[in-house]
Amino acid sequence: MPYDSLRDFIARLEREGRLARVAAPVSPYLEMTEIQTRLLAEGGPAVLFENVVGPDGAKYPMPVLVNLFGTVERVAWGMEREPAALRELGETLAFLRQPEPPGGLKEAWDKLPLLKQVMAMKPKSVGKAPCQEVVLTGEAVDLSALPVQTCWPGEPAPLVTWPLIVTKGPDKRREDDFNLGIYRLQVIARNQTLMRWLRHRGGAQHHARWKQAKREPLPAAAVIGADPGTIIAAVTPVPDTLSEYHFAGLLRGRKVELVDCKTQPLKVPAQAEIVLEGRAPTATTPATTTRSSPFRCSR
Repeated sequence: MPYDSLRDFIARLEREGRLARVAAPVSPYLEMTEIQTRLLAEGGPAVLFENVVGPDGAKYPMPVLVNLFGTVERVAWGMEREPAALRELGETLAFLRQPEPPGGLKEAWDKLPLLKQVMAMKPKSVGKAPCQEVVLTGEAVDLSALPVQTCWPGEPAPLVTWPLIVTKGPDKRREDDFNLGIYRLQVIARNQTLMRWLRHRGGAQHHARWKQAKREPLPAAAVIGADPGTIIAAVTPVPDTLSEYHFAGLLRGRKVELVDCKTQPLKVPAQAEIVLEGRAPTATTPATTTRSSPFRCSR
C-alpha cells in the first residue's frame, strides 16, 4: 500500500532496521549536521533525534528526522519500488519530459496504459486534514519554536534545509499549476525568512510572472515533512505541464490528497507535518523574502 504520510514511511524503515532512534540530547547548532554528514558518507540509517535541545538546554517539542534518503534503497522504497526498478522509472520520466511520436500502432498501444495512469493521478482535495489540527496565527507565530539547524560555522542564521515550497502562477489560461520545489529558508526573525531559489526554478518563474501580472506579494507555503513520494517529486525534473503533485500520485500509485491553506490561495498535502504560510514580496530587494504570517503543525 502507498505511504499516506511520512509517519507511514518511518514505520516501514523501523520495521526493516533502517531507522535509528536517538534519545541522547542533540543540538541543532552544528552538532546535528555533523552527525548526519557522517551517516550519509557511511551509508548509515535514517535517524530520528527524539531529544533535540536548544542553547539553554530546553527540549524542543518535536523530534528531527535526518538522513531519510541517504541510500539508493531508501530512495527506491520512498517511491514504492526496489532499487532494480529505478531504471524503468527513469525511462518513464524521460518519456514524460520528451514524448516522441509512437513508431507505429503497436507502440502507441503499448504507451496507452502509461498515459492513462498519468492522467488518472490528478490530486484530489479534502475538507479536513491532520496538518490543520493545530493552527497558530498572528503573535503566536514564532519560528524559533522549531528546531531549525545551523549547519556550518559562520552562518548568519539557521536554515530550514528541506522545505517543499508551494507556489502557483497567476495565469489560469495556461498550464500555471502548483509547483513544488526545495528552496532553503534562512530564519531571520520570529515570522520572517529569506528564501533561496534560482531564477530558472519553477517557484522563481511563478514569482516573476506574478510580479508582472499582479504587482503584489506571491502567496507561498512551506511544507516540512510529507509522504516520501511527494518529497521525491519535489526534486524531480518533471515536465512544465505536469504538476509535482500529479507526478507524486504516479510515484505513489495513489492520488495525493490536498487541503486548502488557511490564509493563502494554495493547496498543501493533507498529511503534512508542518506548514508555514506566507507571501514573497515582489518589490525589488537584495533577496527574496517570505513573511510567514501563520504556521501550522499537525498532531
